[in-house]
Amino acid sequence: MRVQRVLVPGSMVESWTLLGDDLRAVGPVESFLVYLAAIERSPNTVKAYAHDLKDWWVYLDGRGLHWQRVDLEAVAGFVAWLWLPPAARSGALAVLPTVEHHCTAASVNRKLAAVSAFYEFHARSGVVVADLLISMRPAGHHRTAGTSYKPFLQHIAAGKPERTKIIKLKTGRKRPRVLTAVQAQTILDACGHLRDRLLFALMLDTGVRIGEALGLRHDDIAIAEKQVTVVPRHNDNRARAKAGRTRIIPASAELMRLYSDYLHREYGALDSDYVFVNLFAEPQGRPWGYPAVYDLVKRLRKVTGIGFEPHQYRHTYATWLLRRGAGMENVKELLGHASISTTIDTYGHLTVEDARRTLEAAGWFTGREVRL
Repeated sequence: MRVQRVLVPGSMVESWTLLGDDLRAVGPVESFLVYLAAIERSPNTVKAYAHDLKDWWVYLDGRGLHWQRVDLEAVAGFVAWLWLPPAARSGALAVLPTVEHHCTAASVNRKLAAVSAFYEFHARSGVVVADLLISMRPAGHHRTAGTSYKPFLQHIAAGKPERTKIIKLKTGRKRPRVLTAVQAQTILDACGHLRDRLLFALMLDTGVRIGEALGLRHDDIAIAEKQVTVVPRHNDNRARAKAGRTRIIPASAELMRLYSDYLHREYGALDSDYVFVNLFAEPQGRPWGYPAVYDLVKRLRKVTGIGFEPHQYRHTYATWLLRRGAGMENVKELLGHASISTTIDTYGHLTVEDARRTLEAAGWFTGREVRL
């Protein structure tokens, strides 16, 4: 059983499917993945669902279970199965209690969410397994120490039932990894080409995702206005803007100067709409793709000794903005998050030092009228 990349018929749009041992598409999974592609979910999202559902299907096959006839005990068994190392999942090997879990709690929750979404899709065709994974409860019905209360803004829901997962593992909040100013500068200075320097400078200056950067056209960069526009569109290099709406991000004059230098000194008279293209390898002028960028990242890691990932620039941008007083709502709009809860969940992580600086700036520790 394997996950296979495919192209949507009649277009160059990328998607993914799950093939069985007979190399035929697994029908129930295929219909779900086709649906995700039809509603324009990111190919990376479709790929992740395909891999998670592959695990579910391997688990079911190994126990002789039919996908339409599983119970809550089988779902709980799936969690235990995911904890095991791959070599032990067939039951041929015994695992000592001291062996660490193979999957993290966050990974297990993601796979359960994929299985839940899969069954919710098929529930429209009469498959009832979704009821095992998602339950509905009256809105605002929460109890703490025997006391009922309504959450903030509950009145907006106006009695609509809330979705809650039956099985969900507790996970610790994972703080995003952020680059220091010294690290960011070291990486920029290690770039041998203006194109490479511009890529990392752009992500640091605007917080765009790597896919959004690789999909940029020259018309998306307004030098005079010092703005970068992120436009969701299909790109020849399969780069993709994750958010479903266009957003405009203010940029620094320094970034605009770097872009101009890149155009004059490296890009030249090359005929391409894309900002980031192959300049030093064939086919010249083709839009730069993910593999080439990750090869560059590997080389820069070796040169600088900094184990960074492109997405850390986005985390760094957001964290620096918040530390300088930008509000969550502003950061949410700049990052293109669909919900502010995503921004809060990801970046609501002020350290003690951050909190101290905020209090000092507000005069809390200085000029007090009451002495402690």
